[in-house]
Amino acid sequence: MWRFTGNQLKRWRTKANVSREELAAASNYSPDTIKAMEQGVRMPTARVLDVADELCRAEGLLSAAKEYLSREKFPARAQEFMEREREAITMWWYETSLVPGLLQTEEYARKLIEGRYPPLDDETIATRIEGRMERQAALAARRPPVGLCFVLYEAVLRSPFLSVTQMDRLLTESRRPHVHIQVLPFERATFPAALMGPMVLLETGDHERFAFTEGQFASELSADPAVISNVTERMSMIRALALDPDESVGFIEKMVKHP
Repeated sequence: MWRFTGNQLKRWRTKANVSREELAAASNYSPDTIKAMEQGVRMPTARVLDVADELCRAEGLLSAAKEYLSREKFPARAQEFMEREREAITMWWYETSLVPGLLQTEEYARKLIEGRYPPLDDETIATRIEGRMERQAALAARRPPVGLCFVLYEAVLRSPFLSVTQMDRLLTESRRPHVHIQVLPFERATFPAALMGPMVLLETGDHERFAFTEGQFASELSADPAVISNVTERMSMIRALALDPDESVGFIEKMVKHP
């Protein structure tokens, strides 16, 4: 809804021949913030909508959007993936630097989200944390349970964000029959693809398969068979090189005792 509202904000502003700088000055925001709102990256605020409504002579049509806006619980670039995640029956997940969201404690999630740069406002931080915890609860409640396979590069476990509580959470999750956690030690990451970033493969109840890759500024969810084939091959190689689940539990337990 907020992306649609941002699009309408831009259309009304352009139609009224109001520059982005004029709207920014009148509403006490920067032009870059107005641009982010128009592009759906940030939620348009009530103040911007009311000021734009008056400047653009929208006769209440922009102001009326206020009651329909609510903060998205996930970044725009990840929302399509979240939709597919809700339909998944199996997921294979490889992470190179961070604990996957489905395995994070609230404390760990808060450190990551509060540490975003550019920084997020308090309301967005609270909403994002709530959304992450809800994802975990929704998957935990699914029957039959979703098959979850995670491979964590050793750098994930060496992160300064990782606490003993988060390590214990990994161990707890690894004991669930439908959850498999493997560790890829530094010395076993013997091919470059293991260092190129996180990957997720998922399959839905309709046996559709998707591949999700994420970078700092862009993410991609693909149903292209060629992309899925490439990610599957890389994931298979990484899983073959990683410690098996029992060895991985021992690896994590050793780190808890001797960090």
